[in-house]
Amino acid sequence: MSTLARARCQAKAHPLAMDAVLATAVLVCMVAGSFVEPRHRDSVSWALRTPDPLSLLLMTLGAAALVFRRRAPMTVLALTGALSVVESVTGDPRAPVAMSAVIALYTVASTTDRPTTWRVGLLTMTVLTGAAMAAGPLPWYAQENLGIFAWTGIGATAGDAVRSRRAFVQAIRERAEKAERTREEEARRRVAEERLRIARDLHDVVAHHIALVNVQAGVAAHVMDKRPDQAKEALAHVREASRSALNELRATVGLLRQSGDPEAPTEPAPGLDRLDELTGTFRSAGLHIEVARADQGAGLPAAVDLAAYRIIQEALTNVQKHAGPQAKAEVSVVRVGPNVEITVLDDGSGEHETQDGGGHGLLGMRERVTALRGTLTTGPRYGGGFRVHAILPVKNRTPTGEDPA
Repeated sequence: MSTLARARCQAKAHPLAMDAVLATAVLVCMVAGSFVEPRHRDSVSWALRTPDPLSLLLMTLGAAALVFRRRAPMTVLALTGALSVVESVTGDPRAPVAMSAVIALYTVASTTDRPTTWRVGLLTMTVLTGAAMAAGPLPWYAQENLGIFAWTGIGATAGDAVRSRRAFVQAIRERAEKAERTREEEARRRVAEERLRIARDLHDVVAHHIALVNVQAGVAAHVMDKRPDQAKEALAHVREASRSALNELRATVGLLRQSGDPEAPTEPAPGLDRLDELTGTFRSAGLHIEVARADQGAGLPAAVDLAAYRIIQEALTNVQKHAGPQAKAEVSVVRVGPNVEITVLDDGSGEHETQDGGGHGLLGMRERVTALRGTLTTGPRYGGGFRVHAILPVKNRTPTGEDPA
């Protein structure tokens, strides 16, 4: 730490002691100045003189008042100003008692606002200069009178400049602290959003594959004794579904790796180009599915493509779990203007999960669609079954038209 910085720290830690030192220095300067006077009024030569006792008393009182300048700046200014007026009227030759008033005016200007500084500064300049010109022993145009006017103005101006600089530095510090808090809040918000997205992906992956594993394991247990070949085929589907679940879990959890961890998988996220593979896994589990596509084979943004795939996956998983063993499902993907519409229907008799029923599938679908500023409609069909209908904008609905991916 430099000597200047150390001195500033000590001044902040012991303000009264520093003011006492300042008062002593001001007293020394005033006393030293009181021993010098011009030899001739119209010359620049100087001579020594002995100040009178009243001037010494006024200088001592003015310097002593400066010790309390931080605690009561207005009171100290009023006291030092009164002492300066008394010296201006009675002193002949005059002693520099006004120096204490200048320091007090500087303190007031540095600790108050600008309008107060203007009012107090003009009042102090007017009173001290007017008293010296009107009632002093010197002519009104004397250099000493003009000096009082100049020094009081300098004191007020310097104090206001110091106050402005302090306010500027404080504003910069507050803006920096606010920006730091904003960055931390933004980081926490992004972490929460990423956590929610990963939780959604994990739910979709686990719910889909575990449902298939459960169905195929039930089939294998049912036909194990009478039709072992069909049981082996069901177990093969169980193994394939579990392998796919592990691969997708590994890819999803790989997003949580730190920079020093081994390289995460680089397999792209699934999309509608894997729709046949997805429906094939459900067909192998015994679900009858019909697929109709009219999306013109156009490529979709990555976020929209992934959301469409996950919505179909979750909807078919719900059909598999809730619609009953004889249910049939219909999947349609249609490109309508700037949107792509996903519809999954079933004719089952089971009750699907509801948003308030503890399940997370429909809630996850709704969050995905909302994140892309689309719309999702779910509910029972007239005559039985369930319907999931999602409208996903191919381009984000923002003024800039940027791709949400």
